[in-house]
Amino acid sequence: MTSTKRGTQSLCIVLSLLSCCALLAQNEEQRVRNIVLVHGAWADGSGWKSVYDILVKDGYNVSIVQEPETSFKEDVAATKRVLAQQDGPCILVAHSYGGAVITEAGTEPTVAGLVYIAAHMPDAGENEADDGKRFPSDLSKSTAIKKTADGFTYLDPAQFHQYFAADLSAEQAAFMARSQVVNAAENFKAVITTPAWRSKPSWMLVATKDRTINPDLERWYAARAKSQTVEVSGASHSVYVSRPKEVAALIEQAASHAR
Repeated sequence: MTSTKRGTQSLCIVLSLLSCCALLAQNEEQRVRNIVLVHGAWADGSGWKSVYDILVKDGYNVSIVQEPETSFKEDVAATKRVLAQQDGPCILVAHSYGGAVITEAGTEPTVAGLVYIAAHMPDAGENEADDGKRFPSDLSKSTAIKKTADGFTYLDPAQFHQYFAADLSAEQAAFMARSQVVNAAENFKAVITTPAWRSKPSWMLVATKDRTINPDLERWYAARAKSQTVEVSGASHSVYVSRPKEVAALIEQAASHAR
């Protein structure tokens, strides 16, 4: 090979590498940097800790909403309060009952995409209690849901492990059961007005061994919304705790594709 040909080939390689680097930098710059995490019923924001750690390590700005669970309106307001603190577009993520919350709150202009983690995804005029009847869950057929005298619900600690967190250790599930946040019973009947997933891209993670929300309901929600969907085999309803790598990967996928 002549020196001229070698020089031309080297120049092509250099230009190709520069082009690739520029493209990678552009993709890095375009990805959504802010992530807002919303927990579900009978839980609080601490369950997101492992997902939070992964996302922060990967360069994301992560905020966690602590819903009071005293009313659906107040949970939506708590979410919008955190959204208002974002300095740019964000990915809004929710687990379980939190899915209804982000469906209502996610119309805020800062929200670029929605990620549902084993979560409810009602449409306008729907509520999660009625949607749950389409594909009844093991939990709904059990005696595990208890009610306080003043109208709040909680899961029987003795049954929490099997229905909510079967793929966690007994010790971890026991702590979650004893630290659970009681949830106003009326929250499950809150009617959605303007569903954010109708106007924004969405992703759904299906937990295949979910006993709190029937996995077939999660699949049905995702198909209706045309959500990008992944399934985590063997995962319980507490997939956001037990399988943080898979959950974080889906969130990062949303952050890279939402605009």
